[in-house]
Amino acid sequence: MLTRRHIRVKVMQSLYAFNQSENDNLASEEKFLLKSMEEMYDLFVLQLSLLTEIKAHAETFLERSQQKHLATQEDKDPNRKFVQNSVFEILEQNTQLEQIIDDRKLNHWKFDDEYVAILWNEIKESDAFADYMETRDNSFKEDKDFILAIFKKVIAPNDKIYDYFEDKKLTWLDDLPLVNTAVVKMLQKLKETASPEDKLPKLFKSIDDKEFAVNLFRKTYLKDAKLSEEMQGKTPNWDKDRIAEIDTVLIKMAICEFLEFPSIPVKVTINEYLEISKEYSTPKSSIFINGILDKLSKEYKTDGKLNKIGRGLM
Repeated sequence: MLTRRHIRVKVMQSLYAFNQSENDNLASEEKFLLKSMEEMYDLFVLQLSLLTEIKAHAETFLERSQQKHLATQEDKDPNRKFVQNSVFEILEQNTQLEQIIDDRKLNHWKFDDEYVAILWNEIKESDAFADYMETRDNSFKEDKDFILAIFKKVIAPNDKIYDYFEDKKLTWLDDLPLVNTAVVKMLQKLKETASPEDKLPKLFKSIDDKEFAVNLFRKTYLKDAKLSEEMQGKTPNWDKDRIAEIDTVLIKMAICEFLEFPSIPVKVTINEYLEISKEYSTPKSSIFINGILDKLSKEYKTDGKLNKIGRGLM
């Protein structure tokens, strides 16, 4: 689920926080880095469980409607197509999802059910819901297309849910776009033949990605003095105090990748940090960082410092 770019962002945030705190306990900061990534997986699970909680809320709504003193024919015999959506059933029956919710105590929506109610009301008022409920017949394709539509158009962009996650954990704001994309990808891959034993996407695509996160953080921190020396003389028109702290962190991480990660192509490193700087630093940061990294990479190549493995990595 985690992309290398998001791993780099997490490392950048941890290094920046480490520098700000003036803490010298590397082990605790590594633990914090891994915890922040694990908490992103909690957010992924919460978004999935939100879907099933909306379904449960809708069922309660139908039951109460049937119990009205002056119930209409529609109240007495409601269209149950929404609550019988097969995607809800697949998620409810997934044993791993249920286990993770229990193990990590991710029962947020049981206590904060007002947000579930808000989303249910918005879904009921949506055009997608009106179109879906025109018939009482279910097909798996229609069920899945509908869930994808309401997730993309109603749930993911909802401001109140956004504020809720911000209040719960500030780092989740950066994680939300990636998590929502992961939810959409998972829903798109669902099959009618899904089994309760089917596994959820993993946080790390491979053990290599987890090791990359820890090694990038550790090597950038431990080699800080050397990386600072590498930067010297490369910013003649910039006073040290004028360089954004985030830019300094990003440049050091990039230099670390140049020198310490043989399997990562130079162009990939440069492109990744330019894109991160556009999102997390100043408007001119990408131009500044590109100039430094381009100059350094050419010098390293000339001096034979780029120990890259494989064709096309230089």
